[in-house]
Amino acid sequence: MNVDRLREVCLSFPGATEQIQWGYDLLFKVGGKMFAVTPLEPAPVCLSFKASPENFAELTERPNIIPAPYLARAQWVALETRDALSPHELARLLRESYDMVFAKLPKKTRDAVSGAKPAKARGKNAAKKKRRGSR
Repeated sequence: MNVDRLREVCLSFPGATEQIQWGYDLLFKVGGKMFAVTPLEPAPVCLSFKASPENFAELTERPNIIPAPYLARAQWVALETRDALSPHELARLLRESYDMVFAKLPKKTRDAVSGAKPAKARGKNAAKKKRRGSR
């Protein structure tokens, strides 16, 4: 998958953003947390993304897919060639990466990304307001 198609796929996810970081790496983020990274200059790997524990084990058994340098302990994989995965499978795995990162965001951030409106105050503060109003 080339960079233009990668951008198209990653930026199609709700609230996804892109940012150049570390000189020449293009990062895709949601809520300020990255879910995929690709270098814009020649490098030993062409794309890294987060994987589930099951997918991490299975993917790293395949040719041209390795544990991502610096990120393997967080279950990230790295593709050594652009054709290591089919475009369809890669798009699915990128969405899973996005979903895993999104799920770990604080609720307030998830709500902001998804456009959900915050719930009305409940609990202690709501009870205090109610008591003050009845005086």
